[in-house]
Amino acid sequence: MVRPLGAPGHAVVPDSVMPCAPVGDVSVQEQIDRLHDMSPELLLKDLEQAFGPLPAHWRAAADRPDRWLRGYAGALADVWAVAEPLWSRARPLLDREVARVGVASVRGGADALLGSLAGRLARTENGLVIEGVAAGVHELGRRSLVLVPMLAGKDALIVGLDDPEAVWIAYPVPAAGRLWRTDSDDLSELVGPVRAELLRTLDHPMTMTMLAGGMNIPPSSLTFHCDRLVAARLIARERRGREVWIDRTPRAGALLELCLR
Repeated sequence: MVRPLGAPGHAVVPDSVMPCAPVGDVSVQEQIDRLHDMSPELLLKDLEQAFGPLPAHWRAAADRPDRWLRGYAGALADVWAVAEPLWSRARPLLDREVARVGVASVRGGADALLGSLAGRLARTENGLVIEGVAAGVHELGRRSLVLVPMLAGKDALIVGLDDPEAVWIAYPVPAAGRLWRTDSDDLSELVGPVRAELLRTLDHPMTMTMLAGGMNIPPSSLTFHCDRLVAARLIARERRGREVWIDRTPRAGALLELCLR
């Protein structure tokens, strides 16, 4: 199902099967649902607009577009089921990258930053210069430039050029390779495997009930581990009505980031 998207020597993909333009928060599930709801006619129209005469690697999808869309959406759901925990673990890296990009933008270093993201990119007075399979100079006009860190190999690069509001560039977040190394687990060695899992699970604020269910441990054990992490200033607890909410502290974020280097 995904073969047309990565055919060697081809860099163009129809907009309709790409992620939504990242100008706001859209969940992966929402994007998968969008593919399930997409009409086969829209895919065929988009293929014609993208390619004109259909290239060989898209012909099977064009012959049965409804079947291909369902299969592609299902494949993405399967991949996300495996990748979601990895994405949660990457939160410290992503937060650090957001801060780095923000500082560079404020200090007038956006062009230098862009060149550091991938060796194939540069911004000139004529527009965005891309080297490689999609080589060329692409006019930006008054469109915003949106940077999207992703978990991928060091040479990965995705560029969305057709949105009228923004040009977006997806690039590998620095140090992403550390996420899938299995030779050691520095965080578990430092705080223990249960507390390490707890800290990684807290990629967003959660209630004690949610956390106990997600980690599949008794509430009494969870309370014990949370007490120790509160004492270490790695998590913070806040009562809201009948529920106690827990979140990682900046100190925990820094620790997770350190363990990912």
